[in-house]
This record gives sequence, structure tokens and C-alpha cells, in this order.
Amino acid sequence: MEKIFGRTEGLKKSELKKLSNLYRRRVPPERVITPELAQALAQLSAEVGRPLSLLLDREGRVVRVGVGDAKELPIPEGARAERRLSGFRLLHTHLSPGGLSRPDLSVLFLNRLDSLAALEVAEGRPTTLHLAFLSPPKALEEDWRILPPRPYFQYLDLDHRKEVEALEEELARQARVRELQDGSGERAILVGVDLGEGPEAEAALKELAELTRTAGGVPVKRLLVFRKSLDPRYLVGLGKLEELKSLAYHENASTLIFGLELSPAQAREIERATGLKVLDRTQLILDIFALHAKTPEAQAQVELAQLKYLLPRLVGKGKELSRLGGGIGTRGPGETKLEVDRRRLQERIAHLSRKLEEYAKRREEARRQRKRRGVPLIAVVGYTNAGKTTLLQALARGGEPGEDKLFATLRPLTRRGFLPGVGEVLFTDTVGFIRKMPEELLTAFRATLEEVREADLLVHVLDASEEGALERHRVVEALLQELGVEAPRVLALSKADRAAPYDVYYLRERLGGVPVSALKGAGLPELKGALAEALLRAGAKPQAWAQYT
Repeated sequence: MEKIFGRTEGLKKSELKKLSNLYRRRVPPERVITPELAQALAQLSAEVGRPLSLLLDREGRVVRVGVGDAKELPIPEGARAERRLSGFRLLHTHLSPGGLSRPDLSVLFLNRLDSLAALEVAEGRPTTLHLAFLSPPKALEEDWRILPPRPYFQYLDLDHRKEVEALEEELARQARVRELQDGSGERAILVGVDLGEGPEAEAALKELAELTRTAGGVPVKRLLVFRKSLDPRYLVGLGKLEELKSLAYHENASTLIFGLELSPAQAREIERATGLKVLDRTQLILDIFALHAKTPEAQAQVELAQLKYLLPRLVGKGKELSRLGGGIGTRGPGETKLEVDRRRLQERIAHLSRKLEEYAKRREEARRQRKRRGVPLIAVVGYTNAGKTTLLQALARGGEPGEDKLFATLRPLTRRGFLPGVGEVLFTDTVGFIRKMPEELLTAFRATLEEVREADLLVHVLDASEEGALERHRVVEALLQELGVEAPRVLALSKADRAAPYDVYYLRERLGGVPVSALKGAGLPELKGALAEALLRAGAKPQAWAQYT
């Protein structure tokens, strides 16, 4: 007997058998319903005294039978992953007069069903049929189009297949238009949460958009949600998730990106409620790091961070974990696939940790050799995309060109340079910092960040043209303090040519620093002088020939 979903408790075996026989029914693809199916549903629904639901595919085959309202029939997971329509339609009965309810229409919309129909039943006979389709995005109607209620036999001539094909054509056309307007990247809705931070929450949402673009996505909408406290299950509440689902439909977006880190349970519940791909800020940053990791060391560091993030998010289903409690019967082949996956992840984490320890030893040896030579080391630090790589190239007359992207540099690039009155120095680039830096990344890149701790001097590069520069300066200094960095600093106010003169003046009044433009070369002699002076104050010994430079 085929499986019957929903509220089957209390039903007789004969009734369950009749329900199971509904799986043999067929509806022609171009028809909404047949008289035979209408009569059978009405009689059986009256007999069991409960509403019934059928899920049909494009060929008119019954793929699921349920007892209860439309919302109680589970839709196959694969159906909601489609970008347009799911390929399923739902037909259910109403035992009392009334049109399609809001929960009915939510089932239609959230699952992208081809259509949703409700057949009213009176005294065991089919009467009125209510029918709804999704509306194309940007249509004047709501998210759905409800046809006038009519006796069910008046809908026998409606061509259901043509209605669905026309809707899919319009959906595809609008998707092509948006792709031409916005680009072909993955379209995403960005969600920030304001718990009372005000401007800081707005700045975080703007930064989330930059992160999305860097990862190759297209941020089509940004939404800042105001909440007194976070919903432990849905983060922003179930009602807001329905709004986000509607917004994603109208913007042809397939991804939700949240500005806060989601717990594993929250991520699962939000995906289940919306049918969309769900990412949080940490996943987005890890993805960018993976995109930009080119060297074996950087790749190992990023993979380690990703695995540490993934490990607590491995989740079993139901009774799959019932044999993991330990003791007799839990050994050998009895372990589940989940436990095998977890063990493999832990083995891979251990392997990567050993590999990074080897890289750390090599770096330590290189640092010892530099100290023996007596060449000062200057580390270039700052917020991501502040212009560190471009400034290093200008100071050292070498290195790689910078990119206008977040986290474009993941490996510490060291280049030789010269400072007047000091002589030869080494400049090293570092990983950019960001507010609320994921702990997994700080742990994985700790060996690389040792370069900062061992430096004789830091050049803190601050983008003077960026709104919120003071906050970014605070974030970097807080992270340096967390890493235990005590080296003296020289502040470089980069991109000064793109900043308003008053902004540069204000930053110098608050923080000091040297305004520079690495691309135009403005301010570089003054910055080199400030670096040389700071090194000499810190006890660096000038090389013999340096006094003549």
C-alpha cells in the first residue's frame, strides 16, 4: 500500500486502502480536474470527514496523497530548488464553503507550484472549484492570480498546460531582462539585522554587499530588519521570511545572505521555510578566501577554516544517530554515514594542522635569518581593500598590483625596499582585517599573522576616502591588540586623492598620519621619512652607506 501523508490516525484500514487507490488516478496534463476524480475525492473526503490533498506532476500522475489541509502535505525537497516553477500542482478539498485561504496561497507561493486548486464538498458531492496560479514578477496582482470561483465542471475546458507554459515563458523572459541589467552572477537578497546599533548596522549591510560582489554574486536587494531580540529559530521571524521569499521571487533571486552568523539549526529552518539557498556572513567570507587562495599555504589555511566551520554543522536525521550512544552494538559497521563524515573531517583537520605547522616552522627559520642579517621588517596592515598591496608596490618598487576587491591578498608578500637614513628594509603585506573577523579564519591564519607580531614597525593603511574610516581604524587596532602586537605604528591615510580635503584634515586631527596616494605617488617621500624616523626611534641601526642616501 502506498504511503498516505498527514493526519491518518483513527482511519480504518479500508479507508486507508481507498486513499492508497488515489495513486492510480490520472489527470490529462491539459486538464485541471476530471469528473471521475472530483466525484471520488468528494465521496472519500466526506467518508473520512477530513479534507484530502493530492500532489500531481506535469504528466498528471498523483505523486503524494495526504489527509488534511494543503499546508500539511509535504512537498518534495527538490521541487523548491527550481528557479521558476516546481513542476507540481496541488488539488485539495474543502469541507465547508469558502475560498482559498492565506495558508493555501502561501503553499502555492512558497513551493512555486504550477497551480493550487480547492474543491468544495457538500453532502459527499463536488461543488465549487477555486483555482490559483502564481503571478509573474512585477505584475499588478499579488504574488498569485486567483480565478473566479465556479462549479467544478465549468473548469473542465480550461487548458492547464497552456496556462503553466505561458507563466514559465514570462518568468524566463523577465529573468533574461534582469540578467542583462544586473549581470549573470548569482542573485542574492542581503539581510542585515539592527539590534539598536543604528549607523553601524547600515555600514555592516553595505559591507555585506561588497563581500557579495567580491564573491561573484549580484546583491539585488538590501533589507535591514529592526528587532529588539533575535528569533532563536528563524533569526528574523517567520513573517519576515515570507516577505523575503516574496522579494526573492520578484527579483529572481535564489539566495539569502544574512549579515549575522547563523546557528546550524537556524540555517536549516530558514532554508526549509523559504526553499532558498541560505548563507551567512562567515560562509561568504570563507568563500571569498577560497576564491583568492592561490598558494598551497593559503589553500590549506582556507580549507582548515572551512572544515572547522562545517564540522559542528553536520546533522543527522531522526533515528540515524540512535546507535551512536556507545557500548555494545555500536562498534564496527554499525556507525552511521554521518559519523564517518565527521571522523573524516577531523582527520583532514588534523592533517591540515600538521601541514600548517610545517609552514610555520619555515617562516620562523626565515625570520631568524632576517634577524641575523639585521634588516628591519615593516608589516603593512589595515582593513581589507584599504590599498595595502598598492602601497607596498609603491614603497618597494615591486610586487603584485592591487585589486579593488575585498581580501584580494591572502599570502604575506615580502619585498625589499630602501628608506633614507636607514638603508635596506623588508616590506611584507598581510591578510586584510574586517569587523567581526570569523574566529575560524583568525585561527587558521594565525601562523601567517605571526609576521605582524614579529615586525619591527607597522604601516597601518587607512582608506581616507571610505565613509566610516574611524570605525575601521578602531577595528584594526582592536584586532592587533587581540593578536598581542606591540610594534610601533605609522598611519598612512591612503587614497587621499579620492577623499574630500575636509575628511583628510579631520582624520589627521583625530589620528595623525601621512596622507598618500600610492597610484599618483603623492605623499610617498613624507611617508618614507616617517617610517625611517620611527625605525630609528625604535632602535634600528642605520646601515653604513645609508647616511649618504
